[in-house]
Amino acid sequence: MLNDEICKLREKLNDSILNEKDYNITYQISVELDQLIAEYYSTEIKLNKKAQKLETKKQMIM
Repeated sequence: MLNDEICKLREKLNDSILNEKDYNITYQISVELDQLIAEYYSTEIKLNKKAQKLETKKQMIM
């Protein structure tokens, strides 16, 4: 799942920062993490919209 991937990449980024690895490596990990987080929120927004639509349909039926 995306949550697991985000956690793993966050740990990798923290390790890169703490061990003062090359800036380009740290930056690349950060960019990858940002992309995963954006994907996560995009997915969550879509799921919430679907849930809201279903709830609205249920309320209209009642």
